[in-house]
Amino acid sequence: MVLRLSCGAFALSFDASVGNIRSYTVKDHEVFHTAHWVGTPLAAEASSVVDAHLAGDFLAAPFGTSDLINDPPHGWSANSSWHLISRTETEDHARMKLALERPVMGAKITKQITLYADQPVLYQRHEITGGAGGLTFAHHPMIRVSPGDHIATSPKRAALTSVAPLEAAHILAYPGRSADLTQFPARDGSEVDLSHYPHATGDEDFVTLVEENVDGLGWTAVSRARERDIVIFVKDSRVMPVTMLWMSNGGRDYAPWDGRHDGVLGVEDGCAAGAEGHRAALGDNAVAREGVTTALTLEGGRTHVLCHATVVLDQPEGWAGVADIRFEDHEMIVESRSGASLRVPFEATNFVI
Repeated sequence: MVLRLSCGAFALSFDASVGNIRSYTVKDHEVFHTAHWVGTPLAAEASSVVDAHLAGDFLAAPFGTSDLINDPPHGWSANSSWHLISRTETEDHARMKLALERPVMGAKITKQITLYADQPVLYQRHEITGGAGGLTFAHHPMIRVSPGDHIATSPKRAALTSVAPLEAAHILAYPGRSADLTQFPARDGSEVDLSHYPHATGDEDFVTLVEENVDGLGWTAVSRARERDIVIFVKDSRVMPVTMLWMSNGGRDYAPWDGRHDGVLGVEDGCAAGAEGHRAALGDNAVAREGVTTALTLEGGRTHVLCHATVVLDQPEGWAGVADIRFEDHEMIVESRSGASLRVPFEATNFVI
């Protein structure tokens, strides 16, 4: 069942059968990516429900393929039904509340999606209540990008790759680490600038960025040349201390990917040990050694609140990429690398828990 929500120039569709914000449009302009096989017979070649429906943004809980519990890849939150609790649409705002029908490690998960007519922002809030054990999770928004598109982030402690790559075709070194995102070690012994999407195709890479300030708001801003927009993802770093960049750039030659899934960037904010797996996240791992938590602790009577936002702005003429982002009162201030700034309505109070 597809549920729709709209307010002003903003609209989205939510696939309640798998928990996926399938589409999000700003002034009729689609923001998120949909894999080429979705809705075609090729989808039957996918190895999981979430891959068969690969599009938009969804909550992965646990994140990735769990080697600890018998849940599907990215968890039941991305592979099973959500039911609608309430939906409100007015001239000023629109809101939808939903609940995952299946428990995750004994926990109940609810989702709230909010749009405002005067804000170019998609707000999401998840609450995970009860359960037992350690749970990894991440948002999973995907966007189309062009070679060389600029990627800016809030300050990071380090960028890390896992012990082994996701696929045989890759450009980054595995394992690898750098405190400078513009000088990450490459497979061939050179360096890769992670502040720009790769120019070459035929590779699949995954790198984990560890937040420097885990008490504030973290962000990733992608300035897209073809779309002439700026897509900004904002997270509550207290519960999402890592941002994982999935650069899916034609490195999977098997069905249904067939080498055609390229120019895609996943900006996956969450709490996990990168690609090392669920079991690794509960013990010693490279991400935890950077000084951050890699799993939520579930327990009876406790609720974890996960706040996230997607902001979409038009690029001003001569835009050179994002240099910094600040949050003041009810605004987001986006500083350009050229010195110009944009002031955007943004409710940081939505991140107060």
